[in-house]
Amino acid sequence: MVPVAQATALERLADTATIAAPAPLRRMLVVANPHATSMSPRIRQLVIDALRGRFKVETVETKRKGHAIELGREAAAEGYDIVVAFGGDGTVNEAANGLAGSQTTLTCLPGGATNVYCRMLGIPTEVVDATEHLLRLADAWRPRAVDLARVNDRWFTFSAGAGLDASVVERVDRHPHLKARFGPWYFAGAAASTFLESYVVNAPRVVASAGGRETRGVSVFVQNAQPYTYFRRRPVRLAAGTHLQSGDLSGVVLERANALDLPTIAFRLLARRARVGRHRRVHAFDGLAGLRVRSADERPVPVQVDGDYVGTYEEAAFSVLSGGLRVLS
Repeated sequence: MVPVAQATALERLADTATIAAPAPLRRMLVVANPHATSMSPRIRQLVIDALRGRFKVETVETKRKGHAIELGREAAAEGYDIVVAFGGDGTVNEAANGLAGSQTTLTCLPGGATNVYCRMLGIPTEVVDATEHLLRLADAWRPRAVDLARVNDRWFTFSAGAGLDASVVERVDRHPHLKARFGPWYFAGAAASTFLESYVVNAPRVVASAGGRETRGVSVFVQNAQPYTYFRRRPVRLAAGTHLQSGDLSGVVLERANALDLPTIAFRLLARRARVGRHRRVHAFDGLAGLRVRSADERPVPVQVDGDYVGTYEEAAFSVLSGGLRVLS
Protein backbone atom coordinates (compact mmCIF):
# COMPACT_ATOMS: atom_id res chain seq x y z
CA MET A 1 0.00 0.00 0.00
CA VAL A 2 1.28 3.46 -0.92
CA PRO A 3 1.31 5.97 1.99
CA VAL A 4 -1.32 8.63 1.29
CA ALA A 5 0.92 11.51 2.39
CA GLN A 6 3.73 10.32 0.11
CA ALA A 7 1.43 9.99 -2.90
CA THR A 8 -0.14 13.39 -2.27
CA ALA A 9 3.26 15.06 -2.01
CA LEU A 10 4.39 13.54 -5.30
CA GLU A 11 1.18 14.65 -7.04
CA ARG A 12 1.80 18.21 -5.84
CA LEU A 13 5.37 18.04 -7.12
CA ALA A 14 4.09 17.01 -10.55
CA ASP A 15 1.63 19.91 -10.67
CA THR A 16 4.22 22.46 -9.51
CA ALA A 17 6.91 21.26 -11.90
CA THR A 18 4.57 21.35 -14.89
CA ILE A 19 3.36 24.89 -14.14
CA ALA A 20 6.76 26.38 -13.33
CA ALA A 21 8.94 24.73 -15.95
CA PRO A 22 9.92 25.74 -19.46
CA ALA A 23 9.66 23.11 -22.19
CA PRO A 24 11.69 20.02 -21.18
CA LEU A 25 15.05 20.05 -22.94
CA ARG A 26 17.17 17.30 -21.45
CA ARG A 27 16.53 13.67 -22.25
CA MET A 28 16.21 11.44 -19.21
CA LEU A 29 15.99 7.65 -18.99
CA VAL A 30 14.60 6.31 -15.72
CA VAL A 31 15.83 2.75 -15.11
CA ALA A 32 13.48 1.32 -12.48
CA ASN A 33 13.89 -1.94 -10.60
CA PRO A 34 10.32 -3.16 -9.91
CA HIS A 35 11.61 -5.56 -7.24
CA ALA A 36 13.50 -2.96 -5.18
CA THR A 37 12.69 -2.99 -1.47
CA SER A 38 10.62 0.19 -1.28
CA MET A 39 9.34 0.26 -4.86
CA SER A 40 5.66 0.16 -5.88
CA PRO A 41 4.02 0.79 -9.28
CA ARG A 42 2.03 3.72 -7.87
CA ILE A 43 5.05 5.51 -6.39
CA ARG A 44 7.09 4.87 -9.52
CA GLN A 45 4.43 6.41 -11.76
CA LEU A 46 3.97 9.43 -9.50
CA VAL A 47 7.71 10.08 -9.51
CA ILE A 48 7.85 9.82 -13.31
CA ASP A 49 4.88 12.18 -13.67
CA ALA A 50 6.69 14.73 -11.50
CA LEU A 51 9.96 14.42 -13.45
CA ARG A 52 8.14 14.94 -16.75
CA GLY A 53 7.48 18.51 -15.68
CA ARG A 54 11.19 19.33 -16.13
CA PHE A 55 12.67 16.60 -18.33
CA LYS A 56 11.87 14.63 -21.45
CA VAL A 57 11.43 11.33 -19.66
CA GLU A 58 11.39 7.76 -20.85
CA THR A 59 11.28 4.86 -18.42
CA VAL A 60 12.25 1.18 -18.56
CA GLU A 61 11.85 -1.52 -15.92
CA THR A 62 14.70 -3.96 -15.41
CA LYS A 63 13.77 -7.53 -16.31
CA ARG A 64 16.76 -9.53 -15.13
CA LYS A 65 20.17 -9.32 -13.52
CA GLY A 66 22.50 -7.25 -15.69
CA HIS A 67 19.67 -5.58 -17.61
CA ALA A 68 20.47 -2.10 -16.26
CA ILE A 69 24.02 -2.45 -17.63
CA GLU A 70 22.60 -2.92 -21.12
CA LEU A 71 20.16 -0.04 -20.65
CA GLY A 72 22.94 2.28 -19.49
CA ARG A 73 25.10 1.44 -22.51
CA GLU A 74 22.19 2.01 -24.87
CA ALA A 75 21.35 5.33 -23.21
CA ALA A 76 24.95 6.52 -23.60
CA ALA A 77 25.04 5.42 -27.25
CA GLU A 78 21.74 7.17 -27.96
CA GLY A 79 22.90 10.45 -26.40
CA TYR A 80 20.66 10.68 -23.34
CA ASP A 81 21.64 13.54 -21.05
CA ILE A 82 20.97 11.63 -17.84
CA VAL A 83 20.09 8.17 -16.54
CA VAL A 84 18.23 7.87 -13.24
CA ALA A 85 18.79 4.60 -11.39
CA PHE A 86 15.53 4.17 -9.47
CA GLY A 87 16.11 1.24 -7.13
CA GLY A 88 18.75 0.04 -4.71
CA ASP A 89 22.53 0.05 -4.91
CA GLY A 90 22.49 -2.93 -7.28
CA THR A 91 20.52 -0.93 -9.85
CA VAL A 92 22.90 2.02 -9.41
CA ASN A 93 25.91 -0.26 -9.87
CA GLU A 94 24.57 -1.75 -13.08
CA ALA A 95 23.64 1.64 -14.52
CA ALA A 96 27.13 2.92 -13.68
CA ASN A 97 28.66 -0.07 -15.46
CA GLY A 98 26.72 0.86 -18.57
CA LEU A 99 27.70 4.53 -18.38
CA ALA A 100 31.38 4.16 -17.42
CA GLY A 101 33.59 6.52 -19.42
CA SER A 102 30.66 8.10 -21.30
CA GLN A 103 29.33 11.67 -21.31
CA THR A 104 25.88 10.61 -20.10
CA THR A 105 25.27 11.61 -16.49
CA LEU A 106 24.06 9.29 -13.73
CA THR A 107 21.90 10.11 -10.75
CA CYS A 108 19.73 7.98 -8.48
CA LEU A 109 16.45 7.88 -6.64
CA PRO A 110 16.17 5.75 -3.48
CA GLY A 111 14.27 2.51 -3.89
CA GLY A 112 16.39 0.06 -1.93
CA ALA A 113 16.94 -0.81 1.70
CA THR A 114 20.16 1.14 2.29
CA ASN A 115 20.77 3.41 -0.74
CA VAL A 116 24.46 3.89 0.02
CA TYR A 117 25.38 5.76 -3.16
CA CYS A 118 22.42 8.13 -2.85
CA ARG A 119 23.67 9.09 0.60
CA MET A 120 27.25 9.52 -0.62
CA LEU A 121 26.09 11.89 -3.35
CA GLY A 122 24.01 13.90 -0.88
CA ILE A 123 20.68 12.83 -2.36
CA PRO A 124 17.83 12.52 0.20
CA THR A 125 16.87 8.94 1.08
CA GLU A 126 13.12 9.62 1.13
CA VAL A 127 11.67 9.38 -2.36
CA VAL A 128 9.54 12.57 -2.23
CA ASP A 129 12.48 14.67 -1.04
CA ALA A 130 14.79 13.03 -3.57
CA THR A 131 12.37 13.74 -6.44
CA GLU A 132 12.04 17.36 -5.39
CA HIS A 133 15.83 17.59 -5.15
CA LEU A 134 16.22 16.23 -8.69
CA LEU A 135 13.65 18.67 -10.05
CA ARG A 136 15.65 21.57 -8.59
CA LEU A 137 18.76 20.26 -10.33
CA ALA A 138 17.08 20.76 -13.70
CA ASP A 139 17.87 24.47 -13.29
CA ALA A 140 21.18 23.94 -11.49
CA TRP A 141 22.67 21.57 -14.05
CA ARG A 142 26.24 21.00 -12.86
CA PRO A 143 27.32 17.37 -13.39
CA ARG A 144 30.68 16.42 -11.90
CA ALA A 145 33.16 13.67 -12.59
CA VAL A 146 33.77 11.14 -9.83
CA ASP A 147 35.96 8.07 -9.60
CA LEU A 148 34.83 4.64 -10.66
CA ALA A 149 36.63 1.54 -9.39
CA ARG A 150 36.90 -1.87 -10.99
CA VAL A 151 37.42 -5.48 -10.01
CA ASN A 152 38.19 -7.76 -12.94
CA ASP A 153 35.49 -6.95 -15.53
CA ARG A 154 33.02 -5.20 -13.18
CA TRP A 155 32.94 -1.52 -12.15
CA PHE A 156 31.84 -0.47 -8.68
CA THR A 157 30.84 2.91 -7.29
CA PHE A 158 31.72 2.74 -3.60
CA SER A 159 32.92 -0.65 -2.29
CA ALA A 160 33.80 -4.21 -3.15
CA GLY A 161 35.04 -7.21 -1.27
CA ALA A 162 36.79 -10.53 -1.77
CA GLY A 163 35.90 -13.04 0.92
CA LEU A 164 33.62 -12.67 3.91
CA ASP A 165 31.34 -9.82 2.83
CA ALA A 166 30.78 -11.46 -0.56
CA SER A 167 29.81 -14.69 1.20
CA VAL A 168 27.39 -12.70 3.36
CA VAL A 169 25.83 -10.97 0.34
CA GLU A 170 25.36 -14.29 -1.43
CA ARG A 171 23.65 -15.70 1.68
CA VAL A 172 21.37 -12.67 2.11
CA ASP A 173 20.36 -12.67 -1.55
CA ARG A 174 19.03 -16.20 -1.20
CA HIS A 175 16.33 -14.83 1.13
CA PRO A 176 15.06 -11.55 -0.41
CA HIS A 177 11.90 -11.51 1.72
CA LEU A 178 13.97 -11.54 4.92
CA LYS A 179 16.29 -8.89 3.49
CA ALA A 180 13.30 -6.65 2.76
CA ARG A 181 11.65 -7.26 6.11
CA PHE A 182 14.59 -6.97 8.50
CA GLY A 183 17.07 -4.89 6.48
CA PRO A 184 20.42 -4.23 8.20
CA TRP A 185 19.58 -6.52 11.11
CA TYR A 186 19.31 -9.45 8.73
CA PHE A 187 22.67 -8.50 7.20
CA ALA A 188 24.23 -8.34 10.65
CA GLY A 189 22.85 -11.75 11.60
CA ALA A 190 23.96 -13.26 8.31
CA ALA A 191 27.45 -11.79 8.76
CA ALA A 192 27.82 -13.27 12.24
CA SER A 193 26.49 -16.67 11.13
CA THR A 194 28.70 -16.79 8.02
CA PHE A 195 31.78 -15.78 10.00
CA LEU A 196 31.24 -18.42 12.67
CA GLU A 197 30.12 -21.22 10.33
CA SER A 198 32.37 -20.76 7.30
CA TYR A 199 35.37 -18.69 8.38
CA VAL A 200 36.28 -19.53 11.96
CA VAL A 201 36.77 -23.16 10.94
CA ASN A 202 38.95 -23.68 7.84
CA ALA A 203 38.60 -20.15 6.47
CA PRO A 204 39.48 -19.54 2.81
CA ARG A 205 42.95 -17.99 2.57
CA VAL A 206 43.83 -15.04 0.33
CA VAL A 207 46.88 -12.95 -0.49
CA ALA A 208 46.58 -9.22 -1.21
CA SER A 209 49.42 -7.72 -3.28
CA ALA A 210 50.01 -3.98 -3.63
CA GLY A 211 53.03 -1.71 -3.86
CA GLY A 212 55.45 -4.62 -3.72
CA ARG A 213 53.99 -5.90 -0.45
CA GLU A 214 51.96 -9.03 0.19
CA THR A 215 49.48 -9.38 3.05
CA ARG A 216 47.91 -12.72 3.89
CA GLY A 217 44.45 -13.02 5.39
CA VAL A 218 40.93 -14.35 4.97
CA SER A 219 39.12 -11.36 3.42
CA VAL A 220 39.86 -8.08 1.65
CA PHE A 221 37.54 -5.04 1.68
CA VAL A 222 38.14 -2.29 -0.91
CA GLN A 223 36.73 1.26 -0.95
CA ASN A 224 36.33 3.81 -3.73
CA ALA A 225 34.55 6.26 -1.40
CA GLN A 226 33.59 6.91 2.21
CA PRO A 227 32.07 5.18 4.08
CA TYR A 228 32.23 1.50 3.16
CA THR A 229 28.50 1.15 3.78
CA TYR A 230 25.83 2.08 6.35
CA PHE A 231 24.17 0.24 9.20
CA ARG A 232 20.82 1.99 9.28
CA ARG A 233 21.89 5.66 9.59
CA ARG A 234 25.32 4.90 11.03
CA PRO A 235 28.24 4.98 8.56
CA VAL A 236 30.49 1.91 8.65
CA ARG A 237 34.06 3.09 8.14
CA LEU A 238 37.04 0.88 7.39
CA ALA A 239 40.07 2.75 6.01
CA ALA A 240 40.40 6.53 5.86
CA GLY A 241 41.52 8.72 3.00
CA THR A 242 39.77 7.67 -0.17
CA HIS A 243 36.82 9.72 -1.39
CA LEU A 244 34.83 10.01 -4.61
CA GLN A 245 37.38 12.28 -6.30
CA SER A 246 40.66 11.15 -4.72
CA GLY A 247 41.79 8.93 -7.60
CA ASP A 248 42.85 6.06 -5.36
CA LEU A 249 41.62 3.07 -3.36
CA SER A 250 41.71 2.19 0.30
CA GLY A 251 40.56 -0.72 2.41
CA VAL A 252 41.56 -3.40 4.86
CA VAL A 253 42.70 -7.02 5.00
CA LEU A 254 41.21 -9.19 7.74
CA GLU A 255 44.21 -11.29 8.67
CA ARG A 256 42.45 -14.12 10.51
CA ALA A 257 39.00 -15.45 11.37
CA ASN A 258 38.70 -16.01 15.09
CA ALA A 259 35.55 -15.88 17.20
CA LEU A 260 37.44 -13.85 19.80
CA ASP A 261 37.90 -11.03 17.28
CA LEU A 262 34.23 -10.72 16.33
CA PRO A 263 33.07 -8.48 19.23
CA THR A 264 36.02 -6.09 19.02
CA ILE A 265 35.81 -5.73 15.23
CA ALA A 266 32.03 -5.26 15.36
CA PHE A 267 32.49 -2.53 17.96
CA ARG A 268 35.01 -0.71 15.76
CA LEU A 269 32.74 -0.97 12.72
CA LEU A 270 30.03 1.10 14.43
CA ALA A 271 32.04 3.27 16.85
CA ARG A 272 32.44 6.94 16.01
CA ARG A 273 36.09 7.18 17.04
CA ALA A 274 37.60 3.66 17.12
CA ARG A 275 38.94 2.55 13.71
CA VAL A 276 38.78 -0.93 12.24
CA GLY A 277 42.15 -0.39 10.57
CA ARG A 278 43.80 -0.10 13.98
CA HIS A 279 42.62 -3.51 15.12
CA ARG A 280 45.59 -5.82 15.68
CA ARG A 281 44.17 -8.45 13.29
CA VAL A 282 43.43 -5.97 10.51
CA HIS A 283 45.88 -4.46 8.01
CA ALA A 284 44.73 -1.14 6.51
CA PHE A 285 45.90 0.30 3.18
CA ASP A 286 45.33 3.67 1.53
CA GLY A 287 46.35 5.68 -1.53
CA LEU A 288 46.58 2.71 -3.90
CA ALA A 289 46.14 2.82 -7.67
CA GLY A 290 45.39 -0.88 -7.63
CA LEU A 291 45.86 -4.21 -5.89
CA ARG A 292 45.45 -7.90 -6.56
CA VAL A 293 43.81 -10.53 -4.39
CA ARG A 294 44.41 -14.17 -5.14
CA SER A 295 43.49 -17.46 -3.55
CA ALA A 296 46.21 -18.92 -1.34
CA ASP A 297 44.64 -22.37 -0.94
CA GLU A 298 43.18 -23.16 -4.40
CA ARG A 299 39.65 -22.26 -3.31
CA PRO A 300 38.04 -19.61 -5.56
CA VAL A 301 37.42 -16.32 -3.78
CA PRO A 302 33.83 -14.94 -3.64
CA VAL A 303 33.53 -11.31 -4.80
CA GLN A 304 30.86 -8.63 -4.31
CA VAL A 305 30.51 -5.14 -5.77
CA ASP A 306 28.31 -2.45 -4.19
CA GLY A 307 26.42 -5.14 -2.30
CA ASP A 308 25.88 -7.45 -5.29
CA TYR A 309 27.45 -10.91 -5.39
CA VAL A 310 29.20 -11.41 -8.76
CA GLY A 311 30.80 -14.86 -8.43
CA THR A 312 34.04 -16.58 -7.46
CA TYR A 313 37.51 -16.00 -8.92
CA GLU A 314 41.02 -17.37 -8.58
CA GLU A 315 42.26 -13.77 -8.68
CA ALA A 316 40.58 -10.39 -8.27
CA ALA A 317 42.36 -7.37 -9.77
CA PHE A 318 41.26 -3.98 -8.40
CA SER A 319 41.88 -0.63 -10.09
CA VAL A 320 40.42 2.87 -10.22
CA LEU A 321 39.49 5.19 -13.09
CA SER A 322 39.79 8.79 -11.96
CA GLY A 323 36.77 10.80 -13.12
CA GLY A 324 35.31 7.76 -14.83
CA LEU A 325 31.66 8.57 -14.11
CA ARG A 326 29.61 11.75 -14.47
CA VAL A 327 27.05 12.25 -11.71
CA LEU A 328 24.42 14.86 -10.84
CA SER A 329 23.62 15.46 -7.19
